[in-house]
Amino acid sequence: MRYAMKFGGTSVGNGDRIKKVAELIKRYYDAGNEIVVIVSAMAGITDMLQSVAESMTTEYAELNGVTKFVKQLGKQHFDAVYSAIEDEMIITDVISELEVRLEELKNVLSGIYHLGELTDRSHDYITSFGERLSAPIVSGALKSLKIQSVSLMGGEAGIITNSQHRAARPTEVTNRQVRERIVPLIDVGIIPVIMGFIAYDTHNIITTLGRGGSDYTAAIVGAASDADEIWIWTDVDGIMTADPKLVRDSKTLPEISYLEAMEISFFGAKVIHPKTIEPAISRGIPVRVKNTFNPDGQGTVIVHRVENNENIVKAVTTISDVSLVNISGAGMAGTIGIAAHVFSKLATAGVNIIMISQASSESNISILVEEAHLSSALTALHQLKSEFEENIIREITCDEDVSAIAVVGSGMAGNPGIAGRIFRSVGKIHVSITMISQGSSEYNISFVVRRNAAKNVVTALHDEFKLSEIN
Repeated sequence: MRYAMKFGGTSVGNGDRIKKVAELIKRYYDAGNEIVVIVSAMAGITDMLQSVAESMTTEYAELNGVTKFVKQLGKQHFDAVYSAIEDEMIITDVISELEVRLEELKNVLSGIYHLGELTDRSHDYITSFGERLSAPIVSGALKSLKIQSVSLMGGEAGIITNSQHRAARPTEVTNRQVRERIVPLIDVGIIPVIMGFIAYDTHNIITTLGRGGSDYTAAIVGAASDADEIWIWTDVDGIMTADPKLVRDSKTLPEISYLEAMEISFFGAKVIHPKTIEPAISRGIPVRVKNTFNPDGQGTVIVHRVENNENIVKAVTTISDVSLVNISGAGMAGTIGIAAHVFSKLATAGVNIIMISQASSESNISILVEEAHLSSALTALHQLKSEFEENIIREITCDEDVSAIAVVGSGMAGNPGIAGRIFRSVGKIHVSITMISQGSSEYNISFVVRRNAAKNVVTALHDEFKLSEIN
């Protein structure tokens, strides 16, 4: 069997965990499997890099803060090296590699300080260091266990993207180049340890695939190398029927479809990144979510079609860091292209739209956006309002005290009465629904409620569809 295995930040959180990851990989390698490893940065490192980079452009920035940060970062990774690796020669090699990269990071942060400007290209370059520091340690830990290994940047592994920094997309050559560079290593028993999240553009400049991009990297590599399965190792037992922090008796789903997984991941379940499914679908490769701390657990397998689909609803998820924006005006009714103008303006402003609802009268459009994008959305919409004739768009309002709820399941398609059960359950606990949205696939019914009611709504729906009884 050939596996593409991705290990997240919690799995490489410190040296002891990296050592356990290496031992886990060895277990599968010794059983005769071919393995490609994809790693994220250590837990919290990418956020730290971004925060420090942004702070270098403020009036309070101090150059000695760069030295202090890099020294602290170095200690954290050096400690991991000494805990994860036992062979002294390998330790020396890995430390030397990390020192070169830390010096590189120090220089680029100092440059940001002197320029007082952080471009998207610089942002990608700086945030890439999390993976550039963790991958050599994981590879070194494998070498310490007498397994041949090499660490590679995403671009070195063949992942070539466009030049859209912070959210780059792979180009057509990626699949071929990954195959040409990775498969020969696997064939001779070498385990490539690939840095997730980061890639090269066509000019060999570092790009990133967006937050959560390490999962995406794993799927790209798995698809290109003809993996039998793509495994996402995380700190939970799989994809669950609800957030266990909200519902105590939530259960791990043993099997779900690609489309169900995409809906669940888009609506709050952070176990996998939504883009992870795309390359897997194209090749029909199962994606398995497993717990690093419970490796013998079944986990969740994501496949094209679930044969035993007795459960109408599979999961209830929620997103709380969202805001509701309403655009209204009697003049909107019958005005051709009003929706196109709204969405075009928001797209230009870089606003991610999560849900859309429009009244049949055409006099109101409601959109749900990420909370972080609210300010940009309002600015763009008020600008649009000023561009139209008077009274076409009369009012733009927002509500930040909301949460989105999504009820997901392929069994909902063509099954009458599901929406009625959902809304009756919400009504029984005396919660009002502000906005409703359903796609034509019928795999997902989404709606918006007050933020303080979200937990009760999720619990009520979890009970209504008996999700705690899923086996």
